[in-house]
Amino acid sequence: MINPGKLTRRSVLLAMIGLMTLCNSGCLVFGGLLDTAFALGAFYYTTPLIPVSPYYSELIEDGYWREERYDKVPILDPVEGEHAPIFCQDPPSNDEVMRTLPNVTSGGWVFLAETSRNGVKIVTEQIVDRLDECRFYPLAGPAKLHHCHYKSTVYFTEVKRSDWPVPFRHSDDSIQVVYIDHDHLIRCAGPDAPK
Repeated sequence: MINPGKLTRRSVLLAMIGLMTLCNSGCLVFGGLLDTAFALGAFYYTTPLIPVSPYYSELIEDGYWREERYDKVPILDPVEGEHAPIFCQDPPSNDEVMRTLPNVTSGGWVFLAETSRNGVKIVTEQIVDRLDECRFYPLAGPAKLHHCHYKSTVYFTEVKRSDWPVPFRHSDDSIQVVYIDHDHLIRCAGPDAPK
């Protein structure tokens, strides 16, 4: 059995030896780092450099990606011709479907609590393709609203694992359904366009 007093004395002794070695080695780990950070901040007229996790920059990049690709309603030019085909031509991509799913894979700790989706298969089917009558929309003008709704079924194996303190691995075959709307406006042209 280990004596707690002996363990404490040993820890204090090791800490003191490490501190003396660090101070007398000529290496300026803490003080030198702070001096350099403040010197660079003064040189560039900014705050000292602050280390930031790549997680936050990835969140910002994902937000811009989602806004640019999926969060805007496009306004298309009118389709020419009497019998021109007007039908939904852009089913959701696999990236859009995976971003629409609830994000259960983030927030875990590496080796402590991880969740992943393996063997993903996506089946997308169109459920609505309808064109409304021409009407006036603010900031867009006279346009028709084209409803394009899709149902995406995602089949995957959800794997939950942990390596510490109790190692385990649990696999579960899962199915999730996501409904995605690709509604967009088509400008009206001709004499029937409302003013």
